[in-house]
Amino acid sequence: MDFDLVIPQLGGFGRYQKRLVAVVCLPNLLLAFSFFSDVFLSRTPSHHCRPDPQLLPLALRNLSGSLLLNYSLPLRSGSEPFPASWSRCRLYRYPLTVGTSRPLPNGTVSCTRGWQFQPRDSLDNNIVSQNQQSLNLLSFSSTWNLVCKNYWKVPLEQVSHKISWTVGYLALGSVADRLGRRNTFILSLILSIIQHIGVSISVDFLMFVLFHMFSGLASAGLFLSIYIARLEMCDPPHRLMITVIAGSFTVAGEMLLPGLVKLCRDWRILQTVVTGPFVLLLIYWCIPALFPESPRWLLATRQIQKCKHIMRDIAASNGVNVDDELYNPNNVFNEIDFLFGEFTESRIYSFCDMATTKVIWKNILILGFTTFIGSGIQHCFSQTLTGYSSNFYLSYFVAVTAEGVALLFLYFTVNRFGRRGILLLSTIITGMSSLLLLALSQYLHQILQLALSVLGLFSAYVVVTLSNFFASEVIPTVIRGAGLGLVMATSCIGKATSPIMDLHNKHGFFLLHVVFASFAVLSVLCIMLLPESKRKPLPESLKDGENQRRPPMCLSRNKDRAPLLRSYQHRCYNPENYSKLVTATKKILVHNVHFESQDLVNESVIDEIRDSMS
Repeated sequence: MDFDLVIPQLGGFGRYQKRLVAVVCLPNLLLAFSFFSDVFLSRTPSHHCRPDPQLLPLALRNLSGSLLLNYSLPLRSGSEPFPASWSRCRLYRYPLTVGTSRPLPNGTVSCTRGWQFQPRDSLDNNIVSQNQQSLNLLSFSSTWNLVCKNYWKVPLEQVSHKISWTVGYLALGSVADRLGRRNTFILSLILSIIQHIGVSISVDFLMFVLFHMFSGLASAGLFLSIYIARLEMCDPPHRLMITVIAGSFTVAGEMLLPGLVKLCRDWRILQTVVTGPFVLLLIYWCIPALFPESPRWLLATRQIQKCKHIMRDIAASNGVNVDDELYNPNNVFNEIDFLFGEFTESRIYSFCDMATTKVIWKNILILGFTTFIGSGIQHCFSQTLTGYSSNFYLSYFVAVTAEGVALLFLYFTVNRFGRRGILLLSTIITGMSSLLLLALSQYLHQILQLALSVLGLFSAYVVVTLSNFFASEVIPTVIRGAGLGLVMATSCIGKATSPIMDLHNKHGFFLLHVVFASFAVLSVLCIMLLPESKRKPLPESLKDGENQRRPPMCLSRNKDRAPLLRSYQHRCYNPENYSKLVTATKKILVHNVHFESQDLVNESVIDEIRDSMS
């Protein structure tokens, strides 16, 4: 039974759906704090070795300030926009006695007394510069100092965090299909709170990495479950609007995060502030009406009694007159009983059921591929922004603004021109921007390079957001958690390429850019194999998903059509007329059973059929 035909009989997109949208969009703001705070937690601040007077000659050991730094630290050559700076990992070594007025060093050594950190655009103290002086309650913690020979630990932590989100999408997506959207949300919320608390009280780097990994896994389940629940409660005209509104909450969280960093200044305080609001979300557990189970999923998996209970709540909240509409002989519950019977066993689907399909699996692979490209190529465009200015916040806010503009672009174009056409256009723009930067970067003015990078970031965000939304519309309800989780997992794998490049000191960055640009060109051909889901009901069963076929990109008019063949124009989709037709047909069946000897059927029933057909 198509749930999109049931929604109009329950009041359409009424007060119940609007309240649910407001409730399930709030966690997006908190998840943005949790996910993007890793940028500030693991950002390496400006630093240099702490001067060691023991390495200086006797005559210079009483120096201080800039003179001490001049004699102790080698200079690194710089280039625009990065000026020359002190060496981060080396100190000058002098002989004990010198005979000239300007002593000359006889070599360099590694830092012997630690480092001095100078955070200008980040936290005063994060996991890289973790020191004992900043710990009041946890004074037993050791100094971490993840720089120089320990620099590799930072990108390793970032990679592990992205991989934990990947595992969370894959594992908890299947759990959402088995236990339901609400149960997955509550389970992920409890795990997320525990792991966030563990991160804030970590006493060493290993403990931090482990708790941060598990917090990413739980956060992935939170994001996936509310994404699906939000989508499944909406009718076709409102699906895109609600997705854009939820995405705007994520962008708002990214915009507010730097201000939160400025207020907290210490990574433990920041982590505690981020964790606090998650505890308030436990009210969703205590009050099931705030975040109920998805009735679409209950109906698709044949959990009829639970579905009826939630549908009654929806109708009552939307102001539908129960006596006049829900409990008359033609109400939706009678149709459900007629289709499923009084005793129906539930049917739960798994990832293995999805693996046996062809069309569904093809759509998942194509959309996962485009999501991977859109997420991975963002790092290539961000590097150009970083090279344009040494100001971290400039590149950060440009990227966030590009994401917000991408959401507005989707809102005004996708329902008008279709999912497949806009995805194809944004992928072409992404590939062309990347190829132009690769081929003409030495000949283009810096302003043009910056413009191409911003355009590439914008189109890459469109590709990622639209691919996730597209996948949620073409994957059937019974396996939507596992399928959409697989698509989102590929997005996290693409994001993991950025810290992997940092792990190798950015060696091979040009080759990575070439690979992603080539993939973007290849994905253009793959997108043409996708179906179109604009203004169509969500597929409920595996059969519905397999019946989705690729429409032509352009509707051609055949001028040589034979005159005897009549071309019919498809009428607009109207769930209410279809519902009337189904009800009237059932009346015919009932009259045929009770009045087999009669030759004519009640004329009122025929009139209803004619009205519904018209």
